[in-house]
Amino acid sequence: MPNRKWIPVQGAEGAHSRQAHADLPPGTFEREMSKEGFFGPAAFFYHQSPPTNWVDFEGPLRPRAFDLTKLDRDGGGPWAAPVILRNAATELRYWRLPASQVDLARNGDGDTLLFIHVGAGALFCDWGRLEIEAGDYVYLPRGAMWRIETAAPIDALIIEATNTHFTLPDRGLLGPHAFFDPALLTTPRFDEAFKAQQAAPGVHRVRIKKRGAVSTVTYPASPLDAVGWHGDLAPVKINVRDLRPVVSHRYHLPPSAHTTFLSDRFVVCTFCPRPFETDPGALKVPFFHNNDDYDEVLFYHAGDFFSRDNIHAGMMTFHPSGFTHGPHPKALKKMFVQDKPATDEYAVMIDTRDPLDVGPGASAVEWAGYVDSWKAR
Repeated sequence: MPNRKWIPVQGAEGAHSRQAHADLPPGTFEREMSKEGFFGPAAFFYHQSPPTNWVDFEGPLRPRAFDLTKLDRDGGGPWAAPVILRNAATELRYWRLPASQVDLARNGDGDTLLFIHVGAGALFCDWGRLEIEAGDYVYLPRGAMWRIETAAPIDALIIEATNTHFTLPDRGLLGPHAFFDPALLTTPRFDEAFKAQQAAPGVHRVRIKKRGAVSTVTYPASPLDAVGWHGDLAPVKINVRDLRPVVSHRYHLPPSAHTTFLSDRFVVCTFCPRPFETDPGALKVPFFHNNDDYDEVLFYHAGDFFSRDNIHAGMMTFHPSGFTHGPHPKALKKMFVQDKPATDEYAVMIDTRDPLDVGPGASAVEWAGYVDSWKAR
């Protein structure tokens, strides 16, 4: 983020809290309006009614939700999977693989991040074989050749860093081992199963995506025939069960505290089970906010999505930048007192600096009533 000299303001009017997300004036609902996500200057407003208490919402800014579990399973490979959302910096697909992948895949457009939602199997690539299961993030460098053999049908969210890379965030004062220790990143192995696939008979095809178009290269034998490698570039995986979220018992941390991977124009965050805040005055649900600089996408993986209503695993929500959003009315009833000690949800969040377009594959599985789910009841 470039250094900026923000216009200097320090002010307050009326009834307000001295600490963001805590000790709200009685009967009020806090709304944060900020620059650069949660990193720039911010104003905090204290409303008499929830800022999402609309009775009607028309136009392209309306929040949207997609039930990706209703998409068809298709063995055509990752580049045949429907595009759900995209912009110039990223592309989000949802791939429902019923059986082992026939052809190898290669992404010439950017790094690829797979999130395995359900299923299990093994990923074979230039670097060897990697066992995969539900909850795994699998990072694949741009240009990697790979295919998946399924042990059970796989559903995977495909996140592309178009024309660029995925990196890890700087943990700053927390140190490099916060959230997860890099030692947990697992690389592929040249095991017996990998060596055995090199002798598979018949021709082998590689489907290469470049500039959105797919080319096919056919080989007389497996191109995954390396006998060794060395270097500091390789696919890696880490499971969400291995993530240890940063928490604060006196302050509800913003989503940016859960950043897992970075790209140039978007971030990938992971919400994992964590203790609720215990300070009596601290908010215990996500705060209302204007995310005016980023589009926000949430993919729901598992658990009880405590700030949402009528959302189940395998759904995706999309909040375009420019409107106020926050917890549903059901969650607001537990704004300061929760009936259990911790959350039990897993979800993947993608925040993009540039507006996203809804892909043709998403419209058929959209839940049109999502915009009304904030109405008081």
